[in-house]
Amino acid sequence: MQKPELLAPAGDLEKLKFALLYGADAVYVGGTMFGLRANASNFTIEELEEGISFAHHLNKKVYVTVNIALHTKELQMLTEYLKELDRIGVDAIIFNDPAIISIAKQNTDLELHLSTQQSTLNYEAVEFWKQQGVTRIVLGRETTKQEILEIKEHVDIEIECFIHGAMCASYSGRCVLSNFLTARDSNRGGCSQICRWDFDLLDEQLDSLKGEKPFTFCTKDLSLLKYIPDMIDMGITSFKIEGRMRSIYYIATVVDIYRKVIDEYVQQKEIYEYNSEYEKILRNCANRDSVPQFFDTSEGVECQYYNGRIEVSNQDFLGLVLDYQDGYARIEQRNFFKKGDKIEFFGPNKQPIQMIIDEIIDENEQSIEIVRHPRQIVKLAVSSPVSVGDFMRVSK
Repeated sequence: MQKPELLAPAGDLEKLKFALLYGADAVYVGGTMFGLRANASNFTIEELEEGISFAHHLNKKVYVTVNIALHTKELQMLTEYLKELDRIGVDAIIFNDPAIISIAKQNTDLELHLSTQQSTLNYEAVEFWKQQGVTRIVLGRETTKQEILEIKEHVDIEIECFIHGAMCASYSGRCVLSNFLTARDSNRGGCSQICRWDFDLLDEQLDSLKGEKPFTFCTKDLSLLKYIPDMIDMGITSFKIEGRMRSIYYIATVVDIYRKVIDEYVQQKEIYEYNSEYEKILRNCANRDSVPQFFDTSEGVECQYYNGRIEVSNQDFLGLVLDYQDGYARIEQRNFFKKGDKIEFFGPNKQPIQMIIDEIIDENEQSIEIVRHPRQIVKLAVSSPVSVGDFMRVSK
């Protein structure tokens, strides 16, 4: 059985390092140009070089998104940019515009991964892109399990599928509501997520229709955690997590859970049992419900929020471990906590450590009851060793 690649998002250098340390086999990032996450920090060439060095030292990979809708005036700049990505050792580019194929092949040795922005959903399209020199297809999020099996049966090519994260209310990226309502182009990195707005409903006479809650057509998030064994058996090359704008805590948590499920199934397929406790951890680090969406053909009214929703900001992330010495963990606070709280530490390749806080010491070596100041540095007595980069969260 071939173990699939676990591919994580990274909006900046810190997120890249956390994603790889917590179990991702590769990360996808955006440079300062030609990517679809204009509001992410993104990477300069120098930061890309550092990230690639960090990843390659761990025998892992870095893919760079070059997936905006291109205009003619940008082609010359694009050529030089691709040459630079090739020079610094980028493992592949994720592209959308077909013009990039010839430019990349004539000027670089970059591997070509076709973006989900192309909404590739059938094996004839996959075969076409393979003939153009594409080495991997990132399928549209709307592809079903049966369609993926048919693609695998007809075309020998690497297949990448989204397994977790936000969904697009349109065919991925092909929405122009953002352009019309906010003058921000969703196909060039500026999506303002109009689908998450609340709307008034009007009848044919333009009279307002009043409901219990505001109308919206916001999608719920995607989660294919319980289908990971099926997807491994199908021979999918890469499992992709969405979220370059997400926090280090979100990325580390989601990567950690999917890493566990993949490894548990591959290593113990005969006795594998799905652990529903993992679902709770994923729910607690997100602010929207998640469903399988199109994969199991259950898409429908239950996959979207039509009558309003409540998105509660996650408060589970309490702190980040900066150091551990002589039984004390030095913590950078990220959310309110106090003596008596039940918490746990988690990190890569280890079991969570649960405990009740019975001692807090501030930077002046004074005992305190509550940690309420943003990024306050404190020490906690911890019975078991923790490591730099471990997270402290609420224990459920």
